[in-house]
Amino acid sequence: MAPADPGTDDTLDLTLPPQFLALFASSDATYGRSAPGSRPERADPDHCLVGDIARWAPADTPAGPFRLVPVDAERDLALVTGWMNDPAVAQFWELAGEPAVTGRYLDAQLDGDGRSIPCLGLLHGTPMSYWEIYRADLDPLARHYPARPQDTGVHLLIGGAADRGRGLGSILIRAVADLILEHRPGCCRVVAEPDLRNTCSVAAFLAAGFRLSAEADVPGKRAALMIRDRSLRHLL
Repeated sequence: MAPADPGTDDTLDLTLPPQFLALFASSDATYGRSAPGSRPERADPDHCLVGDIARWAPADTPAGPFRLVPVDAERDLALVTGWMNDPAVAQFWELAGEPAVTGRYLDAQLDGDGRSIPCLGLLHGTPMSYWEIYRADLDPLARHYPARPQDTGVHLLIGGAADRGRGLGSILIRAVADLILEHRPGCCRVVAEPDLRNTCSVAAFLAAGFRLSAEADVPGKRAALMIRDRSLRHLL
């Protein structure tokens, strides 16, 4: 990993904490309630280590109303599989293949302890992107940068080619980062680690108010460590 700028406070060596989803209520019949046979909501809301995303309000963005809806494996598998098989997506996500490939990937999160929540991003009520909101301080990523307690990470892909290359990514990244900081008061930083080769993704994070903190060699890629600080939220 390329060292972070020694003049910043990113180089603090902190001890990590111990390692430890009713859908958003709305009138939308498909994405407003759990599908039959879906996993039941966890009784303990604290078990979801990133918060109850299903209850987060929509964000009002320049592109229109946008909200995150936790993935339902039965309802959303075909849609997410189709996105994962888009060559532009598969190049970086490496999940192309039959639905079982995507299914196993989603199940690993859905059956976990809540440290990573896969979501659909709905713009004007239409699913058009896939997101993962995860605890970066509890993720293997924490071994590759000076993580702080409650650091929250973001992975994403824009599903349709028509929605790419027109600035929509940066608008939605900013909106999701704001949602995280609003609903997770203990989180001081939102982080991301796009593939350094994915210049469009890196540029979108920069335009959304993130800064490039360092480069890191993580499994399968050399990543650009992007950070958005709570203290700069209203300045960038």
